[in-house]
Amino acid sequence: MKTSSCSRRQFLQHASGLTFSAAAFPTLISASALGRGEAVAPSNRIVVGCIGTGPQGRNDMGGFLYQKDAQVVAVCDVKTDQLEIARQAVNRRYQNQDCATYGDFLEVVSRDDIDAFLIATPDHWHVLVALAAVRAGKDVYLEKPMGLSLEEDWALREAVHEHKRVFQFGTQQRSSHLFRLACELVRNGCIGTLKHINVWAPGSAPGGPTDIVPVPSNLNYDMWLGPAPFKPYMEDLATDVSDKKTWWFISTYALGFVAGWGIHPLDIAAWGADLFTGPISLEGRGSFRAYGACDTATVWDINMRFHSGVTMKFVGVPNGSNRGLATCDTWPQEKEWRERYRRITSHGTAFEGTDGWVHVDRDGINLQPQDLIDQDEKAFKVKLIRSGNHVRNFLDSVKSRVETICPIDEAVRSDTLCHISESAMRLDRRVVWDPKRERYVDDEGANLRLRARKMRAPWHLV
Repeated sequence: MKTSSCSRRQFLQHASGLTFSAAAFPTLISASALGRGEAVAPSNRIVVGCIGTGPQGRNDMGGFLYQKDAQVVAVCDVKTDQLEIARQAVNRRYQNQDCATYGDFLEVVSRDDIDAFLIATPDHWHVLVALAAVRAGKDVYLEKPMGLSLEEDWALREAVHEHKRVFQFGTQQRSSHLFRLACELVRNGCIGTLKHINVWAPGSAPGGPTDIVPVPSNLNYDMWLGPAPFKPYMEDLATDVSDKKTWWFISTYALGFVAGWGIHPLDIAAWGADLFTGPISLEGRGSFRAYGACDTATVWDINMRFHSGVTMKFVGVPNGSNRGLATCDTWPQEKEWRERYRRITSHGTAFEGTDGWVHVDRDGINLQPQDLIDQDEKAFKVKLIRSGNHVRNFLDSVKSRVETICPIDEAVRSDTLCHISESAMRLDRRVVWDPKRERYVDDEGANLRLRARKMRAPWHLV
């Protein structure tokens, strides 16, 4: 029986939410629902370690606990309270007391019995931890974004290829039917010739306390800092409360949400269009608030022109209300895009073609003409990888040794869009990126920004 257009639209309007609630789901459902009674031979079981067990890391870990052919045996964190919460969650899942705990990732990656690692540390640790795991012969599921510099990204890419490791980037939107459908509609010419892409994401939060306070008793601060320069501990720097945490928005530890959130809709833009065939010209500006601890862009407006002639606007949306902060930042395109796409949220990717458009975010998909929803996906000539679960896709690839839905080369390309956007607004001038040479064209000042930052001893990139 054919599904009606109306019911299909209703289904797709809600499908994305189901996908993104799945990460937390495993810690809440019953043992029987998890299939605990279905034995998996040890030879077919993937043994997993988890490095970084704060709220995001535990959500991701839940996705591994849900898979009957994976077993989490070790957790690692520099915070003793977060480590204990993770340990208890693992032991509850398996009804034993076997989960090992570590405060130093170098100790856990050296274990011969672990096949793969989930890495969900603070951003400034992502590449160094992933490199240690890859060089130890482990497959890696790495939370986004990737490095603080493109040189870090390239080092990880080289190591993944050299050691023939399976890599999955934490751009979970690729494992949603909605986002794949949007990208396939574009790649199959259903909106005609692609002309323009609008991309938007929450900007960094402004402000943040600068008061120097004692290091929390649960935190190994020296290990938390790792390669970052030493600075006295500031209030809320590494809190687990999302509405208060400041390291997300401090350039010493992160690029801010131009990468931390922006990677998601930018990755969908890169998945839906071939953007790297030749030089990319871009320019734009960001707003950097001169108060408080946070110093990454609170909003931005970046314009890109790709070699194909396709243009893209990448916008940061004001993000201060959740902290009760007043902000003079604005979102000039909000009204226009809300009317054009019939609804919008604080994030999204919209592909504009000669014959229509496709707008997608985690709340649903909007199409013009609306009957694009009736396209027979089975008839598409261009088919992207199918995945209904990001963790499941990773585990399947660990077994088969085929590429994941977001392998290292595609992950670096998408992350590059974040880096060159950040550079354009920091430099406040037009730059041209050559994706084949991976350098800015005739711009040594911009090319200096590609280099890895100096790391605090004893940490180093190579």
